Amino acid sequence: MKAMILKGISHFSENRAPLEFAEVPTPVPGEGEVLLRVSACGVCHTELDEIEGRTPPPRFPVIPGHQVVGRVIGRGPGAERFPVGERVGVGWINRACGRCSFCLGGNENLCPDFKATGRDADGGYAEYMTVPEAFAHPLPPVFSDIEAAPLLCAGAIGWRSLRLSGLQNGQRLGLTGFGASAHLVLRLVRHRFPDTPVFVFARSERERSFARELGAVWAGDTADTAPERLNAVIDTTPAWKPIVEALKNLAPGGRLVINAIRKEEGDKETILSLHYPEHLWMEKEIKSVANVSRRDISEFLAMAAEIPIRPEVLAYSLEEANRALAELTEGKIRGAKVLVAGG
Repeated sequence: MKAMILKGISHFSENRAPLEFAEVPTPVPGEGEVLLRVSACGVCHTELDEIEGRTPPPRFPVIPGHQVVGRVIGRGPGAERFPVGERVGVGWINRACGRCSFCLGGNENLCPDFKATGRDADGGYAEYMTVPEAFAHPLPPVFSDIEAAPLLCAGAIGWRSLRLSGLQNGQRLGLTGFGASAHLVLRLVRHRFPDTPVFVFARSERERSFARELGAVWAGDTADTAPERLNAVIDTTPAWKPIVEALKNLAPGGRLVINAIRKEEGDKETILSLHYPEHLWMEKEIKSVANVSRRDISEFLAMAAEIPIRPEVLAYSLEEANRALAELTEGKIRGAKVLVAGG
């Protein structure tokens, strides 16, 4: 099969084509696994974290990609959940132990044996992939393949972030960074919390304009001060500076939720610039988001279909993966980027 493979750590600033387009063996499904013919795979900033070593794969080469839509074309021994031909989606969570206290309590995203699609197991930047059938999700028919792909990670992690924020209807929400996840959160909030005003902080006017189009009451630069103090802020950026700026904009008792698997190094001066009275005083809270659970994905898919939430999508061919990733680093973001792998 054709696939985009990562052979080792590569800094994007030095290598604009870190993924290699190659022919590799088609995988064979094992016990309890299904084989998918991939039709679409979302492009996520986490792929940049893998490429640059902030969340490195345990082995190389590896096939990235964890927002995967495909059709079941084969089943391994014991796999009976999905009939051949069914369309399913795969998110960041590829498997967990199922036995630890976190798994038994519904927080399998915190499992010490958590395995990620496209990092610990080959992902969807390919024509075919395998996945344990228990970690594949039936997809609502209302969405096309390329619309469904971003919902599996950007949407699911956005929903988890919103739940962790503790936001109540009518309270003020801030979103710092306005890419694939944040634009879905904004659409979800407008339906789930109709009286909640949303304030967006983004580095480019293109992103700020897009946020206003989708219903943000205000959009400013990352370092701007919002016209009102915010009850919660969800950060979706790879940098440290927006963290400090978001804390400045929180109301007393407000909560900052950091939706990032890693933060970029080299910005330690920003962290050291924290000023306790301005940024942390008055019982402000900081909470991180770790991965997603299957529940996050299934709940968000159901809500997105009911509303429905249709993500803004820009499609690329499989071999254009490096270009899509480069545009992420350059801030060329409007919604979600999706690779089209075939039928």
